[in-house]
Amino acid sequence: MDYIIVGTAGHVDHGKTVLVKALTGVDTDRLKEEKERGISIELGFAPLTLPSGRQLGLVDVPGHERFIRQMLAGVGGMDLVMLVVAADEGVMPQTREHLAIIDLLRVKKGIIVITKIDLVEADWLELVREEVRQAVKGTVLADAPLVAVSAFTGEGIEELRQQLETLAAATPPRPAAGRVRLPIDRVFTVTGFGTVVTGTLWSGSIKVGDELEIQPEGLKTRARNLQVHGHPVKEARAGQRVAVNLAGIETGAIHRGSSLLTPGFLKPTLRIDACFKLLAGARPLANRSRVHFYLGTSEALGRVVLLDRDELTGGEEALLQLLMEEPVVANREDRFILRSYSPMETIGGGLIIDPIPPRHRRFQPEVLVSLQRRLEGSPEKILAQVVREHRYGLDWHEAAARASLPLEETRALLQDMARSGQVVLLAGDNDFYVVDAGRYQNWWQEVARALADFHRRYPLRAGLTREELRSRYFSLLPARVFQALLENWDREGRIQLAANTVSLAGFTPRISAEQERLARSLEEKYRTFGWQPPTYKELLEAYNLPPAELEELLHYLVRKGVLVKISEEFYWHREALDTAREAIKKLGANGPFGLAEARDALGSSRKYVLPLLEYLDQVRFTRRIGDKRVVIG
Repeated sequence: MDYIIVGTAGHVDHGKTVLVKALTGVDTDRLKEEKERGISIELGFAPLTLPSGRQLGLVDVPGHERFIRQMLAGVGGMDLVMLVVAADEGVMPQTREHLAIIDLLRVKKGIIVITKIDLVEADWLELVREEVRQAVKGTVLADAPLVAVSAFTGEGIEELRQQLETLAAATPPRPAAGRVRLPIDRVFTVTGFGTVVTGTLWSGSIKVGDELEIQPEGLKTRARNLQVHGHPVKEARAGQRVAVNLAGIETGAIHRGSSLLTPGFLKPTLRIDACFKLLAGARPLANRSRVHFYLGTSEALGRVVLLDRDELTGGEEALLQLLMEEPVVANREDRFILRSYSPMETIGGGLIIDPIPPRHRRFQPEVLVSLQRRLEGSPEKILAQVVREHRYGLDWHEAAARASLPLEETRALLQDMARSGQVVLLAGDNDFYVVDAGRYQNWWQEVARALADFHRRYPLRAGLTREELRSRYFSLLPARVFQALLENWDREGRIQLAANTVSLAGFTPRISAEQERLARSLEEKYRTFGWQPPTYKELLEAYNLPPAELEELLHYLVRKGVLVKISEEFYWHREALDTAREAIKKLGANGPFGLAEARDALGSSRKYVLPLLEYLDQVRFTRRIGDKRVVIG
């Protein structure tokens, strides 16, 4: 069963509440003050079952200008609207303001209802009809059906029901299969149950026991009980008016304007990128103007940053960034209303392009082009733009959040985009990361050149160390993305990974006959000199080799396990080092020892023994305690 939300709009005392009662039998003025003053102050709700069995939820909003914020809290969840105009008064100021809000929020389906026709003559009613048609010209309700009714006599009520039936049948249902989003419009306590919140379920479905979160407060909770229009249910679906009994939440911790969500769905934000239209009759809007921001049931103060001009004049549309004074929860393609800071007047509305953007500098062409692409693009183009903007790749969950797309839709789109060559998906610990294909190719070309140059300069080495490769070319890349990148190139057959090195695919260290001869000579020299190995400077003089070539040969012998580098100056032959360790271990068996005792035990000098002992400290074979050492290995 599909559920449709129908809201009223119109000037104060034009008969909205009485009309809802005539349709449903429910008096939505529940507050004492509302009864005493004869006007609606808060939102009212009533269920309506049409002859076809289709379920409607009627939202009765206040008409008085002092309660426009309550009206805005109700209109955000509407699928259809009934613009109510009293026949005895015609179009009034709040009629026009409510109509402007409906137009800005793009509530595209609606009915114009002229009420109180029992109070006027037929010719006056025709004048009112014409006045209303002129008022709605050029708005989303320009072609809306018009029904004249009397809630007192019942005239026209059946025709209104039929019009609601026709429009509701043509209205697509809200997505019950998606993630939960319920903007909260009431918070109260029920004795014996605790905190209860109500609102219109914009998307998804809630079952008793579901884990949920409240944003922007960041609170975790659970749906303990559910009601739809006062009746207990096990599941509430998108489009329904829902009361949710929350577990573990204090009433004072949340408020109207908070959102009940699927965990991880939407994040609080202090910045919003948007396309905004200033109403034709509004005063010019200057950059950095303070405004009241309305989205769903939330209201917040913020400042307008005009990105391509210093002032916006009535009737104009512009790209802007809103800097909020407190966190709000928003999604891409949400519609919002702005009212001036003082006096409080509706000045315009717009469409959210990016709910979690970076801070922008004004008058930057690349920023304006990016926002325009997002505004005009399909979900695929928006996702591609998000990926391009992130230079170092991003987790696909983050890509979904940045593009404000459902997770499953994002996954499917990214897989299609990978197949068409737009992006590259890198397997990672948490599913996968996504990188723009052009950037991925540029990275590879840079790495391929670096590895080829390294192999040319150091043909005896297995490859460049991973850490050196990252520090040279990918220092800003998150470690998890860098690892996924290497593994992807390895799977593609472009590189080969060893324990700690990276080399081009197919590369193997090659040693020439002359290098092999020199290596054997070096190995023999180190073996012969034992515990008194030659210094690096002595080797340069003895072999008359360029430093780079000597270093390569020494590195080669280290990799073979023949030599061990114990300091910048000294290498030791592995056999000499092993026998020296045994001698030190034997010395240490008698207790702590000093440098002089080690030197005597090895029959060597301070020049060789001190670097050896410092190396043994590093590898945790010995530990220094003051001027002495003990064997711990």
